[in-house]
Amino acid sequence: MKADVGVVAAYGLILPRPVLEAPRLGCVNVHASLLPRWRGAAPIHRAVMAGDHASGVTIMQMDAGLDTGPLLLAETVPLAEDVTTGSLHDTLAHLGADVLLRALDGLAAGTLTPRPQPAAGVCAAKKIVESEGRIDWTLAASTLSALVRGFSPWPGAFCLHDGTRLRILMAEVVAGDGAGGVPPGTVMDDSLMVACGMGALRLTQIQRPGRAVLPAESFLRGYPLPTGAVLA
Repeated sequence: MKADVGVVAAYGLILPRPVLEAPRLGCVNVHASLLPRWRGAAPIHRAVMAGDHASGVTIMQMDAGLDTGPLLLAETVPLAEDVTTGSLHDTLAHLGADVLLRALDGLAAGTLTPRPQPAAGVCAAKKIVESEGRIDWTLAASTLSALVRGFSPWPGAFCLHDGTRLRILMAEVVAGDGAGGVPPGTVMDDSLMVACGMGALRLTQIQRPGRAVLPAESFLRGYPLPTGAVLA
């Protein structure tokens, strides 16, 4: 086809070398992290779950490895405390389009010089497994907040109540001591504050199987979780 360049974004396979070498300027990847941090399949989920304070987009010259190629351009974005995988995905999609165009202009003009990725700071963004979203209430509220936001909107963090699976799409850390000495997983008030191993988490968006995602107040009208109920 005599292509000038190939562009890949969110593509689930490693391109074979003949494809990488076919375009005149090679192939570039729009990657949703600041490489070499979060190489792999789920960089957005992993950044949110890890509580990172920044993320961004990297335009990378592709090689035969998994997100190991030299860097062309990168742009950083700060992460707010309430960021979710869904909101960060949308931010990075728009940013990635802009940075990609700048990178393509630089490649065409010969003004961009690929530079090797740093050896320090490499970490893997493994594919998300749904079972990772099971909430362990013995963990700290801050850790669980990051898990919930990292799994929102898909595949959703979850817990069980009397055998019913509840997807938790949004939650917030409660200021202060929070847990008050009750066992982790215990509902502590009528607005879904739940005790954690350290602190407490207030559930703000919840979903039952086959039902719509609801704010806590609406959810409780159809599915009461009184003070003292235990989530597992």
